[in-house]
Amino acid sequence: MNNYEYIIASLPVLQAGYRGPLDAASLLEEIREQLSASDAAALQLVLDGWNANSLGEEFYARAAKSRSAFINGYFLYDRQLRNAKVNWLNKSLGRPEGQDIIPAPGADSAEEDFEDQARAAEVLAGTDILERERGLDSLLWERIDGLTIMHVFDLDVILGFAAKLQIVDRWLKLDENTGRELFARLVSDMKSQYLQQE
Repeated sequence: MNNYEYIIASLPVLQAGYRGPLDAASLLEEIREQLSASDAAALQLVLDGWNANSLGEEFYARAAKSRSAFINGYFLYDRQLRNAKVNWLNKSLGRPEGQDIIPAPGADSAEEDFEDQARAAEVLAGTDILERERGLDSLLWERIDGLTIMHVFDLDVILGFAAKLQIVDRWLKLDENTGRELFARLVSDMKSQYLQQE
């Protein structure tokens, strides 16, 4: 059985005075080594969601079959957010509506309602490409918070941390200042959650 509390408490970023650089791959490997095979597979599924080559109808169908409530909720939202972006691009480029949309797994009807459709549309209406990406990642970050808010020292917290870490790592490559801000926010979120439970 996994000792999730130990795994979370041992994250270097939660140690007092930590000022080191972020090495997302090493940090994720350190987490993976402490997980059971089934939990490591769940972690890998979250990480695969950041590989553009992995994404598609088959991937989202696999995520929808997961027994993890976090994975179900996270990838439902991720798919809907990506579809909102594709719909916006289709309209902007004069492409047919619905082209390249990833359908809901097992659905034979139109795409289900996306609760943040209006917020995503507002973000996508912006003219600055980086601001649009930052806004979409902010929506995804909020959803991760919503999926983990009632969880304490369990796999969902670890999966949420890994998903946020991927956002941070992406921004460190796109815009270092934004990446550093998000990294500080991630550390603050985790410390706050951890200290509340001590």
